[in-house]
Amino acid sequence: MQAALRLAARQRLSTTTTIAARRCLATAAASHAELARHAGSGAGASPAARRVAPVSLANIEAQWNGLSAEEQAAVHDALESVQAKDWKELSVDEKKAAYYVAFGPHGSRAPISHPGDSLKLWASVAALVAAAGLLAIGVRQFANGPAPTMTKEWQEATNERALEMKLDPITGLASEGYKGKGFVQSE
Repeated sequence: MQAALRLAARQRLSTTTTIAARRCLATAAASHAELARHAGSGAGASPAARRVAPVSLANIEAQWNGLSAEEQAAVHDALESVQAKDWKELSVDEKKAAYYVAFGPHGSRAPISHPGDSLKLWASVAALVAAAGLLAIGVRQFANGPAPTMTKEWQEATNERALEMKLDPITGLASEGYKGKGFVQSE
C-alpha cells in the first residue's frame, strides 16, 4: 500500500514538474492552453473529449479565436514539436503560426479598445465640456454682481486708509515718490 502511494506521489510530482518546466518555456497563452489540456485529460474525461481534430497551421491568425481550448492546446503542442526542428526547415506558415501563438493579439495581449472607440471617447469629452460650459453660464446668470470691494470707489477709499495708516512706508503706497495705483485694480 505504501509503495503504491509513493509511486502515485512520484507520478504526480513528475507531472507537475513537467508542466512547470513547460510553463517556464511557454508564453501566457500557452500556459492557458496547457491548463485546458490537462483539465480535459483527467481521470474522469472521456476518450472522445481527449481526441481533437488536427488544425491547419495555415492562416492560424484567422482561426485562433474560433478554436476551442482543446484545439488551441493541440495547435500549441503541434507547434512545440515543430519548433524542436531546425528553424531553417520550418515552412513560412509554421513560423507565422509559432509567432502568432506566442506573441499575437489574443488572450491577455488582446487590444483593449475596438474600432470606433476613439470616436465615442471624443464625443463623450465634447459632451462633458459642453455640459460644463452650460453649467458655468447658468451659474453666472443666477449669480449676484461683483463684490462691493471690487468697485473703484472702494479701492480708492482703501488707498486713503493705507496712507492714513502708513502701510509699507519703504516701497509701497506710503513711501516717498510712489507712482503706482495702490489698491485700485478696476477702471
